[in-house]
Amino acid sequence: MTEQWTVVVPVKGTAEGKSRLMPERSAEERLRLAEAFTLDAVAALRAARTVGRVIVVTDAGSSVAARLRETGPGVEVLADPGRGLNAAVASGIAAAGGGPTAAMLGDLPTLVADDVDEALDAAHAHPLAFVADAQGSGTTLITATGSPAGTATALVPRFGADSAERHRAAGHVALTLGPDSTLRHDVDTEAELQEAWRRGVGPATALVLETLSPPAASAPSSRR
Repeated sequence: MTEQWTVVVPVKGTAEGKSRLMPERSAEERLRLAEAFTLDAVAALRAARTVGRVIVVTDAGSSVAARLRETGPGVEVLADPGRGLNAAVASGIAAAGGGPTAAMLGDLPTLVADDVDEALDAAHAHPLAFVADAQGSGTTLITATGSPAGTATALVPRFGADSAERHRAAGHVALTLGPDSTLRHDVDTEAELQEAWRRGVGPATALVLETLSPPAASAPSSRR
């Protein structure tokens, strides 16, 4: 049996993490939506057969941390060191120990387990790999096969502007996933949120969208 993956998910526990998403909305509404994205993404990871452990790095006192602690076994919450996105990811990687390790962004409200499995199955063939976002310039997932006896020190996060090229330059192989893979569709803007509705968001995101007043869209779509 192929060894399961540990997946690190960094989550900014404040509304500032989604400042470009519905800027006309209140900080509380944006925070609720960002938390829902994370809950749906983590639920997809927990349902994936390739994933054995999820480490979420976030503000230990945030509401999303409290909700994640209630999700059950297989999900751990690690305190964010507070030095930015890549430092948060690096702390989660260090906590993962040996074996196959990945880091995935949490703003994937349409994510489904089958797409996670497709990517991680393919990643086993490469010491280092990554998944580019739908635009091709960003990164949603990085992986390192690691070693059962060692640590995944080779997995160095380079998230941020033009991260796809920076991960490629560092030796990560781009995984070939179809354009409809939910692992490629992160949500940072209003247009991307509209596209997520069309594709079908997870139940936590759908619930928040349905309770916004006025509604953020006329017909949000959910997989429920």
